[in-house]
Amino acid sequence: MKIFLILWAAPIVLLGGWYGLSYYDLNFGFRILTRDLHDLVFVIYGNLLGMPPESIPPLVLKAIVFDTFLVLGFVVLKRRRKQIWSAIQHYFGWDKGEEMVGESKTVPEINYSNIP
Repeated sequence: MKIFLILWAAPIVLLGGWYGLSYYDLNFGFRILTRDLHDLVFVIYGNLLGMPPESIPPLVLKAIVFDTFLVLGFVVLKRRRKQIWSAIQHYFGWDKGEEMVGESKTVPEINYSNIP
Protein backbone atom coordinates (compact mmCIF):
# COMPACT_ATOMS: atom_id res chain seq x y z
CA MET A 1 0.00 0.00 0.00
CA LYS A 2 2.91 2.36 0.74
CA ILE A 3 4.37 1.83 -2.72
CA PHE A 4 0.95 2.47 -4.26
CA LEU A 5 0.62 5.76 -2.38
CA ILE A 6 4.17 6.80 -3.30
CA LEU A 7 3.58 6.00 -6.97
CA TRP A 8 0.38 8.05 -6.83
CA ALA A 9 1.80 11.05 -4.94
CA ALA A 10 5.16 11.42 -6.70
CA PRO A 11 3.80 12.52 -10.12
CA ILE A 12 1.33 14.88 -8.45
CA VAL A 13 4.08 16.51 -6.40
CA LEU A 14 6.38 16.79 -9.43
CA LEU A 15 3.64 18.22 -11.65
CA GLY A 16 2.47 20.63 -8.96
CA GLY A 17 6.02 21.74 -8.22
CA TRP A 18 6.82 22.28 -11.88
CA TYR A 19 3.55 24.11 -12.51
CA GLY A 20 3.95 26.42 -9.51
CA LEU A 21 7.59 27.27 -10.15
CA SER A 22 7.19 27.75 -13.91
CA TYR A 23 3.93 29.73 -13.55
CA TYR A 24 5.68 32.30 -11.37
CA ASP A 25 8.93 32.01 -13.43
CA LEU A 26 11.07 30.88 -10.48
CA ASN A 27 13.51 29.01 -12.69
CA PHE A 28 16.74 28.98 -10.59
CA GLY A 29 18.69 28.84 -13.86
CA PHE A 30 16.84 25.77 -15.21
CA ARG A 31 15.20 26.17 -18.60
CA ILE A 32 12.50 23.65 -17.73
CA LEU A 33 11.18 26.00 -15.03
CA THR A 34 10.87 29.09 -17.25
CA ARG A 35 7.56 30.73 -18.04
CA ASP A 36 8.31 30.48 -21.77
CA LEU A 37 8.51 26.69 -21.59
CA HIS A 38 5.41 26.64 -19.36
CA ASP A 39 3.41 28.50 -22.01
CA LEU A 40 4.86 26.36 -24.81
CA VAL A 41 3.87 23.12 -23.05
CA PHE A 42 0.28 24.24 -22.64
CA VAL A 43 0.11 25.52 -26.24
CA ILE A 44 1.28 22.09 -27.46
CA TYR A 45 -1.24 20.26 -25.24
CA GLY A 46 -3.97 22.68 -26.34
CA ASN A 47 -3.21 22.01 -30.01
CA LEU A 48 -3.16 18.25 -29.43
CA LEU A 49 -6.49 18.33 -27.60
CA GLY A 50 -8.08 20.98 -29.80
CA MET A 51 -8.87 23.35 -26.95
CA PRO A 52 -7.53 26.67 -25.68
CA PRO A 53 -4.36 26.29 -23.58
CA GLU A 54 -5.77 28.24 -20.62
CA SER A 55 -8.55 25.66 -20.13
CA ILE A 56 -6.11 22.76 -19.53
CA PRO A 57 -4.90 23.53 -15.94
CA PRO A 58 -8.44 23.45 -14.44
CA LEU A 59 -9.04 20.10 -16.17
CA VAL A 60 -5.81 18.72 -14.73
CA LEU A 61 -6.81 19.95 -11.28
CA LYS A 62 -10.22 18.24 -11.58
CA ALA A 63 -8.49 15.00 -12.62
CA ILE A 64 -6.12 15.21 -9.63
CA VAL A 65 -9.03 15.79 -7.23
CA PHE A 66 -10.95 12.85 -8.73
CA ASP A 67 -7.90 10.59 -8.50
CA THR A 68 -7.34 11.67 -4.91
CA PHE A 69 -10.87 10.65 -3.92
CA LEU A 70 -10.45 7.38 -5.79
CA VAL A 71 -7.16 6.58 -4.02
CA LEU A 72 -8.62 7.54 -0.63
CA GLY A 73 -11.53 5.20 -1.38
CA PHE A 74 -9.08 2.37 -2.05
CA VAL A 75 -7.27 3.10 1.21
CA VAL A 76 -10.54 3.09 3.17
CA LEU A 77 -11.61 -0.17 1.55
CA LYS A 78 -8.25 -1.74 2.36
CA ARG A 79 -8.28 -0.68 6.00
CA ARG A 80 -11.98 -1.23 6.76
CA ARG A 81 -12.70 -4.22 4.53
CA LYS A 82 -13.99 -6.49 7.33
CA GLN A 83 -16.16 -3.78 8.89
CA ILE A 84 -17.69 -2.85 5.55
CA TRP A 85 -18.43 -6.50 4.69
CA SER A 86 -19.97 -7.04 8.12
CA ALA A 87 -22.17 -3.96 7.71
CA ILE A 88 -23.30 -5.13 4.25
CA GLN A 89 -24.16 -8.57 5.62
CA HIS A 90 -26.09 -7.04 8.49
CA TYR A 91 -27.95 -4.61 6.20
CA PHE A 92 -29.12 -7.31 3.79
CA GLY A 93 -29.82 -9.85 6.55
CA TRP A 94 -27.26 -12.38 5.37
CA ASP A 95 -26.05 -12.95 8.93
CA LYS A 96 -29.41 -14.10 10.37
CA GLY A 97 -28.53 -17.78 10.49
CA GLU A 98 -25.10 -17.30 11.98
CA GLU A 99 -24.40 -17.09 15.66
CA MET A 100 -22.35 -14.11 16.71
CA VAL A 101 -18.99 -14.82 18.32
CA GLY A 102 -19.14 -14.50 22.10
CA GLU A 103 -22.93 -14.84 22.28
CA SER A 104 -24.58 -17.96 23.57
CA LYS A 105 -28.11 -19.09 23.06
CA THR A 106 -30.08 -18.79 26.27
CA VAL A 107 -32.79 -21.20 27.15
CA PRO A 108 -35.83 -19.56 28.74
CA GLU A 109 -36.34 -20.62 32.32
CA ILE A 110 -39.57 -22.44 33.03
CA ASN A 111 -41.41 -21.69 36.23
CA TYR A 112 -42.33 -25.16 37.55
CA SER A 113 -44.11 -23.84 40.63
CA ASN A 114 -47.28 -23.06 38.69
CA ILE A 115 -47.73 -26.56 37.28
CA PRO A 116 -50.93 -28.23 38.71
